[in-house]
Amino acid sequence: MNYTPHHQQARRWGALSVVAASILWGTTGTAATFAPAVSPLAIGAVAMGLGGLLQAVYAARHIGAQWGRLHARWRLVLLGATAVAVYPLAFYSSMHLSGVAVGTVVSIGSAPVAAALIERFADGKLLSRQWILGAMVGIGGAALLSLAGHSPAPNEPGPGPDSWTSTAGILLGLLAGTTYALYSWAAHRLTGQGVTSRAAMGAVFGLGGILLMPVLAATGGPLLESWQAAGVGTYMAVVPMFAGYLLFGWGLARVGASTATGISLLETVVAAVLAVFVVGERLPALAWLGAAVVLASLFILTPRRQPGAAEGRRAGATAAPSAPPPR
Repeated sequence: MNYTPHHQQARRWGALSVVAASILWGTTGTAATFAPAVSPLAIGAVAMGLGGLLQAVYAARHIGAQWGRLHARWRLVLLGATAVAVYPLAFYSSMHLSGVAVGTVVSIGSAPVAAALIERFADGKLLSRQWILGAMVGIGGAALLSLAGHSPAPNEPGPGPDSWTSTAGILLGLLAGTTYALYSWAAHRLTGQGVTSRAAMGAVFGLGGILLMPVLAATGGPLLESWQAAGVGTYMAVVPMFAGYLLFGWGLARVGASTATGISLLETVVAAVLAVFVVGERLPALAWLGAAVVLASLFILTPRRQPGAAEGRRAGATAAPSAPPPR
């Protein structure tokens, strides 16, 4: 496929936009450690809850224009919103128990596997040999991470690196990856049924944010006890969750889905580097090996997300962009 210079420049800016979003997402785990008195449930609720409400406000005009189509597909909207509400609670709890680096790698690494299984059973898409290989590699990497655990920073709050907490963190990371894949699939299905991308994301994230409000009300008291905790909560909601998703959505409209997914793997690298050099986590060699294996599985899995039919759609009429993977 030949690209004009203008198209090539747009793709470069789109790729840089996805890079910027991935860097922002990679800071969330480290940012949460600056509010040690705030529970991971409160961090997740304020990040995705307020961030989701901001998405809804930003897309309010589009939601209003598409209200009839959204209402007709309320079950799909509710499914996506429920996944949006569960995802941050599982994700930040996973990082709390197994460490920022391990929790992030498992959550992001398990999502392509979950997405492929959802597509297999919901959409009837066959699993390729490449996917089976990537899944086996990813599961092996997650097993190495679970066995290795992590050593917390000297002043890091929360449980120690015993095998139970590490395994619980791994399981919560798998739940986070599954719900991440589920709400991405739901939003993508909505766009495939004639709902605009902004309306679909705004509705799913907005309703998910509403579902998280009771959790925030029950657990968010410590966010108001200090300026630092309040600052962390504000940063999480506004920067990675709101601005990050805007950047990713803008970039995804200009680069292929597989390209954007591959670039977003940068999040795991950013999270691991910050966890070691800022938080002070100490990962044993086996954990680094497990993280590398999970990343390798992602590079194996990513190409299958760009089937040949998608190339044809992009070569013809403009298609609605895929839903961004949420964080």
